[in-house]
Amino acid sequence: MGTMIKVGMADMNICLPPDSITTLGLGSCVGVVIYDPAKKISGMVHVMLPDSTKIKNNENIAKFADTGIDELVRRMIKAGASRAGLVAKIAGGAQMFAFNSNSEMLNVGGRNVEATKAKLSALRIRLLAEDTGLNYGRTIEFYPETGNLLIKSVGKPIKTI
Repeated sequence: MGTMIKVGMADMNICLPPDSITTLGLGSCVGVVIYDPAKKISGMVHVMLPDSTKIKNNENIAKFADTGIDELVRRMIKAGASRAGLVAKIAGGAQMFAFNSNSEMLNVGGRNVEATKAKLSALRIRLLAEDTGLNYGRTIEFYPETGNLLIKSVGKPIKTI
C-alpha cells in the first residue's frame, strides 16, 4: 500500500505507483489528472480559476487552468512521462450556489471546466472521462496503478471513472 499524496487548493503534484494522489473539496474548482498509462506517471492540479491572463497577481500558476496544466505537463515529462501518451480525467466544476443569473462571475465552475478542456485540447491531451458540473462538492483520488479516478461526494455512492 503506497502513500496518499495530498494536493491542496491551487496546488499540484506528481505521483508514481504504488502511491495515489488526492484533492479534497472540489466545489467550483476542477481537479485535473494527467496520466501516462504506459509508465504510470500521473499528476494532479487543483484549478480554481479558468484564466491567468485576466488576473493581476497571478504568480500562483497552479491556481489557473491554463498555467496549471502547462506546468503539470512540464513536471511530468521531467519525471519521465511520455509527452505523446498523456491522457486526462477531470472532476469538479460544480455550480455551488443557486443563482438565477448567468453572470460570468458566478458560474466559475462551468468556466473552469471549459477552460480545462480547451487547454487539454490545445495540448492534444485526450480527455478520457469526466465527472463535472451539478451542484455538489467532490473529493477525488487517483490510482496510477489502475488508472482509476474515484469520486467521493457526501451522500452519494463512490463513483469510479
